[in-house]
Amino acid sequence: MTNFADRHIGTTAETQRIMLDALGIDTSDPSTSLEALMRGAVPASIYTDASTGSATGDGVIPPAASEAEALAELRAFASRNRVNRSMIGLGYYGTLTPSVTQRNVLENPSWYTAYTPYQPEISQGRLEALINFQTMVADLTGLSTANASMLDESTAVAEGMLLARRASKAKTNVFVVDAGAFPQTKALLSTRAAALDIELVERDLAGGEALPDELFGVFVQYPAASGLVWDPSAVIDAAHVAGGLAVVAADLLALTLISSPGSLGADVAVGTTQRFGVPMGFGGPHAGYMAVRQGLERQLPGRLVGVSVDADGKPAYRLSLQTREQHIRREKATSNICTAQVLLAVMAAMYAVYHGPDGLRGIATGVASKAAALGDRLAEAGTEVVHEAFFDTLTVHAAGAAALVGRAHDELGILLRLVDDDTIAISVDETTTRAELDAVASLFGAKSSAFGSLPRASLRGSLSERSETKRAERAQRVEATALPTSLTRQDEYLTHPVFHVHHSETAMMRYLKSLADRDYALDRGMIPLGSCTMKLNAATEMASITWPEFAGIHPFAPASDVEGYLEMIDQLESWLAEVTGYDAVSLQPNAGSQGELAGLLAIRGYHLANGDTHRTVCLIPSSAHGTNAASAVLAGMKVVVVACDELGNVDLDDLRAKIASNAEEIAALMITYPSTHGVYEHDVVEITSAVHDAGGQVYVDGANLNALLGYARFGDLGGDVSHLNLHKTFAIPHGGGGPGIGPVAAKAHLAPHLPSHPLAQRATHSGGYEFAGGAVSAAPYGSAGILPISWSYVRMMGAEGLRDATAAAVLSANYIAARLRDHFPVLYTGEDDRVAHECILDLRPLKEATGITVDDVAKRLIDYGFHAPTMSFPVPGTLMVEPTESEDLGEIDRFIEAMIMIKGEADAVASGRWPADDNPLVNAPHTAVSLIAGEWTHAYTREDAAYPVHSLVAGKYWPPVRRIDQAYGDRNLVCACPPIEAFA
Repeated sequence: MTNFADRHIGTTAETQRIMLDALGIDTSDPSTSLEALMRGAVPASIYTDASTGSATGDGVIPPAASEAEALAELRAFASRNRVNRSMIGLGYYGTLTPSVTQRNVLENPSWYTAYTPYQPEISQGRLEALINFQTMVADLTGLSTANASMLDESTAVAEGMLLARRASKAKTNVFVVDAGAFPQTKALLSTRAAALDIELVERDLAGGEALPDELFGVFVQYPAASGLVWDPSAVIDAAHVAGGLAVVAADLLALTLISSPGSLGADVAVGTTQRFGVPMGFGGPHAGYMAVRQGLERQLPGRLVGVSVDADGKPAYRLSLQTREQHIRREKATSNICTAQVLLAVMAAMYAVYHGPDGLRGIATGVASKAAALGDRLAEAGTEVVHEAFFDTLTVHAAGAAALVGRAHDELGILLRLVDDDTIAISVDETTTRAELDAVASLFGAKSSAFGSLPRASLRGSLSERSETKRAERAQRVEATALPTSLTRQDEYLTHPVFHVHHSETAMMRYLKSLADRDYALDRGMIPLGSCTMKLNAATEMASITWPEFAGIHPFAPASDVEGYLEMIDQLESWLAEVTGYDAVSLQPNAGSQGELAGLLAIRGYHLANGDTHRTVCLIPSSAHGTNAASAVLAGMKVVVVACDELGNVDLDDLRAKIASNAEEIAALMITYPSTHGVYEHDVVEITSAVHDAGGQVYVDGANLNALLGYARFGDLGGDVSHLNLHKTFAIPHGGGGPGIGPVAAKAHLAPHLPSHPLAQRATHSGGYEFAGGAVSAAPYGSAGILPISWSYVRMMGAEGLRDATAAAVLSANYIAARLRDHFPVLYTGEDDRVAHECILDLRPLKEATGITVDDVAKRLIDYGFHAPTMSFPVPGTLMVEPTESEDLGEIDRFIEAMIMIKGEADAVASGRWPADDNPLVNAPHTAVSLIAGEWTHAYTREDAAYPVHSLVAGKYWPPVRRIDQAYGDRNLVCACPPIEAFA
């Protein structure tokens, strides 16, 4: 039977021989020919022979399982998870995912295999979905501009703090934190503030505690963790008087009923959209959000979708203000966020599209009325309900609180939140049933009674023990809820037609299909993006993420409910540690950028623990990803850039000079291996040794691990800590720009400084290590809901399959380089003239000879049915090509043919056959409308434009828009749904 690795790896033994022949490698012995390529590419100083098995986890990673066997093992894990009804709250709630969205978005490869919309002409569907998300958030928060999502609520709060610090003119490092904030958010703020010398001052803002005289910002939780709904406008005004900005974390569902942060004067609103149809998933992934008032648009971290026009003047979407993305600022950055949670943002946006404003208001009213009715029942039974005003969460005082919480779990299958020895918090959501409310009420001694059988008036009238003042306060509540009338929402929201016309399943299904049809994803063809690794995300890997036993678990559920999750996590941690040569792994970081930060914070913690407070310099090669420098800044380090030589390698002489000039201050070196230039640096061991000799630690960026897996390990080449992109090397799909996971792996001496979490279910991790570093994500295990994907990938590939995948990827990249070298110079190669898993094609000579730019080539590739490779990174004017191991030789040859033909088209321009300003390249991409509307007046034919190769006739992808005017969109910033008339 064919094993999984054979299905995952696109090239076969036969086609690999063809490719090796093209590279001049002897294929007479098939068992050694591919190894010969790898021995020539990977430096001997770090190369691990297959017979040793040490680079692939021999004995740790079990032999490859079949797809059926892997699913059976996942079923066994799932069976050990107990799906109790969560009433824990704290930003995570039960929600009903519309089946039409689950089937047509979450489970649809047209959505989950798409890439970040850097090529907007072929991303119009997901861009429209994201602008729906931005409009939804901006409308509900009452602020002018929202971005395309954040990683989770707590990290969004941290980003809000950094935004306030940058935008405020106050000369102080004080940031005020609401005592009513979620505990996970307080923990994460503490982590982020400590590295940046920000002083956090906690105040009971709802209780009237005064603000400090000086501050640069204030953070308010609205409603509070206790459930309290209160008016923070006076606090916001006071913050403004002090010169600070107000950041409000708001529940979007509550905002359908209560005053928006914008109407209360907030500068920034943050939060999560999890309860908009996205399962809890033991912590994620979920789309956080951030919105800002007018004037702060250019301060927004992350991605921002805007409206521009194409070459015909028609509206078109694209990512706006790219130079505003903070990581592009490198060492001047105030954020390292370079991603989003696109797939989850799409789900949340479509929840709003499907339900519309009236539907959302109805869901919110149902939640609030259930909470209010429960509060009345508990009060009637003599239980003290702490707050009069609340939305979905009520806090109660009860003797023997721990015992009651235990009984609720053991006898009722309901999870309540123990606040302290005498206090319990209870949160309801749209999935909470009347029977469950009755069970909770009975637990507290209320008489059994079907909820809803008593009118609200009689419930109120039965509270004879309450004072007349309390009665008067309760009378001010919004009818059937515990919401104060003074905070009743007045402004409209979701008025755009998109939120009013797709309410039947038929309409919604067709809308989602129409958006998907506008996009190019892996289900259409190869996405050869260098540094991004768009490999197959197999259906079996994806199958379990929607199982209730994985999707329906609260991240703070008790350990006894998540034994299956914890065992799976333990296995995955041990597997990742083994294949990277490290001792401990934290799965908490929910993006590569957060993994970078966590690794650098571990290094910082290590130096501080040793008393080396002066070690603050981080050496970073000039070719590094922008997030490297940004992460170092956020870890409180000073960036010193190390030059690269003409071959793209770290300049050893410059490295030694920088070490000498910063001798006692070296904290770390960040290096990507294989390099950002796509080659194996032969001097890597010498580089890491030089840093260690200077007392520094080595951070190896794991972005290119898929070119090393099975042949060498970061820990063996001198690495002390690394982050790993599970969405690149370990098969989690990109989902249009997220979700991602960036676990951090470290040697034993750094393990104590890896991320911990105040609400984690266990103190120890794989290998028996205890982590004591600060939290970097809202949930203890980050986006745990998609960890089954990477677990499945490793389990089904096995150690041998992982090694084979690396070799196949390297072979494909070298084959492309060899085939295209006569047409486009390959910019960087190793000493053996080989590349790693990607190659950089230099288009600067093409521009000089023909006038055709890298943009022209990228857009023309759309006409050939391809997503363009990575443009102008790490070198401007180049294309970085990565075919991945998943592509077969036919698709790779199709790409090579397209590139050769485009080179011929550029030569035709240079020879004068086509004018420089009217040829298929500068006018690309071509829409169907552009070919049939009006008289054809171009110097080239319609056939040249649409069908440059005959194979396209059978299955042409037609871009929905022509080339988009990027500058127009920045000059005329529109980041919400345009009026329907714009498309007339």
